[in-house]
Amino acid sequence: MIKVVERPRLSKFKFDGVRKTDADEIRGQIRLLKERVITDYLLGSVKNTVNDHYKNKGFFFNKVEIIQEKDITTKTPHVILTIKVSKGEKVRIEKVNIIGNTVLSAGKCRRKLKESKAYHWYNPFNSGKYLEENLAGDLPNIITKYNSKGYRDARIVKDTVYFVKPDRVNIDVTIDEGHKYYFGKFKWYGNTKYRSSQLDTIVNIKAGTVYNQEKLDQKLYMNPNGFDISSLYMDDGYLFFNLIPQESNVHGDTIDYDVLIYEGKQAIINKVTVVGNDKTNDHVIYREIRTRPGQLFRRSDIIRTQRELAQLTFFNPEKMNVVPTPNPADGTVDIEYTVEEKPSDQIELSGGYGGRNNSFSGGGTGVGGVGIIGTLGVTFNNFSMRNFFKKSAWQPLPSGDGQRLSVRAQTNGRYYTSFNFSFTEPWLGGKKPNSLTFSTFHSKFSNGEPMLINKEEGIRNPKNSSMKIYGGSVNFGRRLIWPDNYFSMFNSVNYNYYDLYQYSSFVFRTGYAHDVNTNITIQRNSVDQPIYPKTGSNFTFFGQLTPPYSLFNGKNYADLTVNEKFKFIEYQKYKFTAEWFTQLTNKKAAEGKEARNLVLRTKIGYGFLAHYNKSVGFSPFERFYMGGSGLSGFQNFVAREIIALRGYPDGSLSPTTGDPIVARYTMELRYPITLNPQATIYVLGFAEAGNSYASFKTFDPFQVKRSAGVGLRVFLPMFGLLGIDYGWGFDNIGQQGAGNGKGQFHFTIGGMLGEL
Repeated sequence: MIKVVERPRLSKFKFDGVRKTDADEIRGQIRLLKERVITDYLLGSVKNTVNDHYKNKGFFFNKVEIIQEKDITTKTPHVILTIKVSKGEKVRIEKVNIIGNTVLSAGKCRRKLKESKAYHWYNPFNSGKYLEENLAGDLPNIITKYNSKGYRDARIVKDTVYFVKPDRVNIDVTIDEGHKYYFGKFKWYGNTKYRSSQLDTIVNIKAGTVYNQEKLDQKLYMNPNGFDISSLYMDDGYLFFNLIPQESNVHGDTIDYDVLIYEGKQAIINKVTVVGNDKTNDHVIYREIRTRPGQLFRRSDIIRTQRELAQLTFFNPEKMNVVPTPNPADGTVDIEYTVEEKPSDQIELSGGYGGRNNSFSGGGTGVGGVGIIGTLGVTFNNFSMRNFFKKSAWQPLPSGDGQRLSVRAQTNGRYYTSFNFSFTEPWLGGKKPNSLTFSTFHSKFSNGEPMLINKEEGIRNPKNSSMKIYGGSVNFGRRLIWPDNYFSMFNSVNYNYYDLYQYSSFVFRTGYAHDVNTNITIQRNSVDQPIYPKTGSNFTFFGQLTPPYSLFNGKNYADLTVNEKFKFIEYQKYKFTAEWFTQLTNKKAAEGKEARNLVLRTKIGYGFLAHYNKSVGFSPFERFYMGGSGLSGFQNFVAREIIALRGYPDGSLSPTTGDPIVARYTMELRYPITLNPQATIYVLGFAEAGNSYASFKTFDPFQVKRSAGVGLRVFLPMFGLLGIDYGWGFDNIGQQGAGNGKGQFHFTIGGMLGEL
């Protein structure tokens, strides 16, 4: 007789000796489901998984015990599992010894061990944990460094790991450097499209150059900083192209190469597809794609398409992928773009402190302190106006057409109120990348006193001091194909109306003024992505002009009152900025890990406000204010342009009436903490200089105020880019606590610190 006993099933499981964060991670790894049959294999698998989890964190001597307890609350056999863990001490690296090195210092070799560094308590970014697989992945980096110095035969003779304490290990790495080699001659075989001399020019490796395998690979396959042989062919349709470099002769310390080329036929694009866009409509993506069916395949078009899709800010640039599927039989290729949607809409709900503004007069508290300013705003970056009246599209909002809708309000009660609205259609008509933007705003500033003392009779309060601004604009933008297709041009027509009452900071205290202007912006932007740019540049020229009323209205401005002179404001305003991003390191993304690279950002900027008529002089509006972060309150909106200079108080480098000329120079060194699209975080160190000037006679681009400091940027999809900086001003500006190395905290919202 065979007696069968039913195996118990899982009722529930719990942890003992495990932190909550570890427990959450382990649950996802072991996948223990209720009612699962308990077998020896299952228990062994769970034990090994938990053991490996702690080993990967450096706890080599962890002990895992699984305790089974009968569940008496069920009729059928069920058990409760308790996973008990004693993780022990984390094993860290005490020291890494490099043996046999003469060409490279031990420090340079250790720096190549990215994941196997010695533990130091003062370095919070290095855990110093020892993992065998990390060391195995790090050791080839040392050989790569030797290869770049000409030591082709360098090798790791052995690596030894041994305990020096119960929780500490030493690592001994023994190196055989070998001999130094040099490049010899290159011979090309199979090339019919391009002459050998042309290929020699692109490779640009002369006989006698120190051997460098990495440099050779870049020149042949993929050069991030220039042209290479593969790009030459693949940008002309030769997708099936292949090349094989072979060492043909090694004589002494010199290596000759034969490069075998298979050109193949030019490939024509057959199908182009996009997958992964579950929110953005297909036509929004396809209109940005440069690879079209029927066109010749070009690798540069794929790279450019990736950049354009990243610029939309709808997709995670780190997860973007392209899969070409060649069809050699018919000489075609199918291209599939893979994207991953990320949140792009933003909500701004914040409070900030608006500093002193001496623009008002009047009794009471005046406007000496504005106090806390509350901000509420929403920006929908992937809006769909055509689906606005479709009930089914409100999930929660109509989206997917790439339009931008922004509504924003600011107030601190009686002293300051502002409302802004804008809408942008990026592809007007749907066939060409011509954008159209409508915007309007209203701002009011006062000293808090009621405007009227008798509302029924409309009697104005003599203690009231205020300024009201109403404005609107229409902007039309288009992409250019000359001088190259990185250029774009924007034109706008703008109107601002100013209503002042006892406002002391301008040349007239009470009255009104009209500002009708048009502006043009010409921009060349080749930046690879907007959130954390690594490469590319951005050059911008901006010009803003009003009609030259004084040149054709026949009035003698010397005889006019100030109110009459500036009833219709006239000026001309120009700005120029140049910005570069340079990737200083070239780390590759490992599986499951981000590629964190150091980036240098450099920028220069100049701004000029000019007049048409000396009798009129400089406009009291549109002047520059320099200093601080440009986020200190309503000075952003009182018809003057705030230019930031960290390390100094807000607006402290310019007089209360502003200046017509400004210059600014910035250098930032950035390093990412995480590039996750849900929370992109990077730290930075900066050095910058700038100043504002009262006239062209006093303008000196090298007579500047200097500062330096550190900062942090956090990009949250719902709130945009938030920043905090701490800067030191090195120059005295005659204010207590300003300059002379005094530190200043600065908070920023958005990516720009002023327009310069």
